[in-house]
Amino acid sequence: MRDPVRDRETVGSALSDAAVVLRAAGLSDARREALRIWDDLGGDTVRFHGAIARRAEGEPLPYVTGLSGFRHLTLRADRRALIPRPETEGLVDLVLRRACTGCIADVGTGSGCIALSLAQEGGYTSVLAIDRSAPALELARENARGQGISIQSVRADLTTALAARSLDALVSNPPYLTSREYHELDAGVRAWEPMEALDAGLEGMDVIVPLLQDGLRVLRPGGWLALELDARRARECARRAAASGWEDVSIQPDLFGRDRYLLARRSITP
Repeated sequence: MRDPVRDRETVGSALSDAAVVLRAAGLSDARREALRIWDDLGGDTVRFHGAIARRAEGEPLPYVTGLSGFRHLTLRADRRALIPRPETEGLVDLVLRRACTGCIADVGTGSGCIALSLAQEGGYTSVLAIDRSAPALELARENARGQGISIQSVRADLTTALAARSLDALVSNPPYLTSREYHELDAGVRAWEPMEALDAGLEGMDVIVPLLQDGLRVLRPGGWLALELDARRARECARRAAASGWEDVSIQPDLFGRDRYLLARRSITP
């Protein structure tokens, strides 16, 4: 017969030992992280000790536990895609306020966090999750199955698979760092998360520019484009959008007050 008191003492001892290991690795909130790992792994002692060792080596916490929260979802997270971040949740809000019905595509879907949130919270007839990475797209499919949410996954490079005037909205959290900025990232990001989801070339615009250009083709008149951006290039992105023929161009702040999102609309005039 199990002794509840002894069980509690064993768990407490395991958490204390794990916190010591994490603290020695330089993690300031070691006790909280140890508790989250324990909870996310369901108290599996063997997996817990392995996970603590991985975290102590610098692996990001969501990859260690295999779980990441995003809006109302708890998603599977691993090295096939970027870890969903709180800033990106604001992009979903902006889209839902402007285009919550019709057909929408999430380009560069990664884990599927944006597409799945839109499908869960919006009233869309179709949500397309597009990525050129087969492993990332499989992760998005796994998350869709895990959440019981229906999306259409498409393996393609950006908007190349989309027909003209087929969307009511186009949303993306694309790579937006310059190659130099990528190499200056914290090692906890650079060493673990996929480079192709972060590095956007010499000017940080290798993906945004094609989206600005071809977005006008794939959107119906009056359709919305919503992009997450690097604050350092937000105004330049807005300038390029206006120069390309987009209307109602604006830059919106994230939850920290930084210029983070570009909103633009295709002309209502055909």
